[in-house]
Amino acid sequence: MSDAIVEYRGISKFFAGIRALEDVDFACRPGSIHAILGENGAGKSTLIKIMAGVLQPDAGQMLLEGKPVTFPTPQAANDAGIVCMFQELSLVPDLSVADNISISKPPRRFGLIDRRAQVARAEELLAQVRCEDIDPNALVRELSLSRRQMVEIAKAIGRDPKVLILDEATSALTSRDVQTVYDLLAELKAKGIASLFISHRMHEVDALCDTLSVFRNGQHIETFAKGEKSEREIVRLMIGRDVEAQFPPKPAPKPVEERGEELLSVRGLKWGNRLNGIDLSLRRGEIVGLGGLDGQGQKELLLALFGVLRDVEGEFLIGGRKRLASSPAAAKSGRTRIALVPEDRKTEGLMLGMPIADNLLAASFSKISRGPLIDPLLARKAVDEEIERLRIKIGSSADPVMTLSGGNQQKVVIAKWLMTDPDIILLNDPTRGIDVGTKQEIYRLMRELANEGKAILFYSSDYAELIGCCDRVSVLYAGRVVSEQEGDAITEESLVAASLNIGIEAA
Repeated sequence: MSDAIVEYRGISKFFAGIRALEDVDFACRPGSIHAILGENGAGKSTLIKIMAGVLQPDAGQMLLEGKPVTFPTPQAANDAGIVCMFQELSLVPDLSVADNISISKPPRRFGLIDRRAQVARAEELLAQVRCEDIDPNALVRELSLSRRQMVEIAKAIGRDPKVLILDEATSALTSRDVQTVYDLLAELKAKGIASLFISHRMHEVDALCDTLSVFRNGQHIETFAKGEKSEREIVRLMIGRDVEAQFPPKPAPKPVEERGEELLSVRGLKWGNRLNGIDLSLRRGEIVGLGGLDGQGQKELLLALFGVLRDVEGEFLIGGRKRLASSPAAAKSGRTRIALVPEDRKTEGLMLGMPIADNLLAASFSKISRGPLIDPLLARKAVDEEIERLRIKIGSSADPVMTLSGGNQQKVVIAKWLMTDPDIILLNDPTRGIDVGTKQEIYRLMRELANEGKAILFYSSDYAELIGCCDRVSVLYAGRVVSEQEGDAITEESLVAASLNIGIEAA
C-alpha cells in the first residue's frame, strides 16, 4: 500500500516455538481509524507491541512513511510518532495526574521540573479530552477507573502522535467518556492522524472505524472497508467457523413458591451517598442482573455484599444470617460462601508476575493444605481441573499469568473464585475487554453454575448481556432499585427507560 503510514512486510514472531504472528503483511493509512479484530490470542497484542517497540520481530520488515524502521524501545517508537495505549494502564498511582501526563518529558526551567508549566500542560490536555473536572494535582489512585483511562488518553494525545494505537481504550469508560473518545478520534482523523483501534465491542467498531482487519491464530486473514461485510461474516472470519447461539437457553420461569432457596435478601441498604436504600433478593439457581447507567451504585453494591465497604446500613439476610460479611475473608469462608470477580482483573484480580497456578490457588489455600503445609498433589489436581473446566489456554501452569491473553486471564480470575466453591457469585462486568468466543464460554459457564444451584448477581453495562443471560434484572438509578424486570419483560426498551428513570410503569 503505497500511501501507508505504517506497513508490515512478512512480520513473524514466535514465543518458545509458539506462533504469535506468522508472515504478516499489514498496512494502515494516514487519517484512517483502522479496527484490528480477532479473538484473544489471535495476534493483535503482538502486532501492536512490535509497532510500539515493546517487542522485536523474528522476521520481516516494518516501514514508517515508506522507510524501513526498527524500534529498540518504546521511547524510540514514541519519538517517531507511534503512541500506544495498552489495555494495562501505564499510570503511576502515587503520582499526580500532571506528573503522569508529563512523566517522560516534563517541562523544565533552570534544569528543574517546572511544576507550574506541568500543571498548565495537564490542564490543556485534560480540556482537550473534555475532562476539565479532573484536578491535575490529584493522585491517580484517587480517581475512578474511567477517569484514569481518560488521563491515559490525555497523556497519549500530549505526545503528538502520527499513529495512535488504542487497545480496548473504551472498555472501562462511562458512556459519556466513550462519546468523548469518539469525538476525539474524529478530530484526529481530520488532522491526518492514523488510529489503530482494538475493541471487542462491534457497535463501537461500526460507529468509529472506516477500515477493518481480521486476525486469527497469528495470521492476517483479511482487510476490508466498513460496510463490506455483515457482523456475522466478520465474527465467522474471527473464529474460523459459524457463530453459535450467543446465549445459552434460559429455563422457563417458575412460580415464586417453586423457586430455589433465598440466599440473599437486603432491604434499605445504604452506604454514604452512593447506595440510597436498595432492596434486592437472590435465590439459588438464578442469574439476577444489575442494570442502569454506569455509576448508579452497582459496583458499590457488589463491594458491600463482599464485605469490602465499612459502615453499610440496612437489613440483611444472607444464608439465614442477619448480617453482612465483615471482610472479604469472612465472605469467602462463611457458612454461605460469597465470591467476587472484580472489575479490573489487572489490578484487583491477578498477581501478574506470579505463576498461573499460584493465581488460581490464591483464594483457596485451605482446601489444598494438610495442616500448615500445602499438599502439592492436591494443589496440582485442583489447578488442572480448573484449567480444563474453563478451557484456559496455557503453555505451562508455571508461566506468569501476564503471559496469557486477556480472555484467558479473565478465566483465571473466575476459576480462582470458583475453587472456593461459592454459593453466591458476584460478577462485576466480567466480559469487559474479551473476545466473542470467550464471552460465549463465560455465558455458558454462568448458566451451568446457576443450574448447579449457585446464585449469581451479574453487573453489566451491555443491555444485550442482561437480556440474554439473566432471569431477572434490577435496574439501579441514583443508588436505588427503580425497576424489577423478569422473563420476556426484559427488553432493551424497558432497560433504557428504567436506566433513565423515565416511563417505568410503561416499560
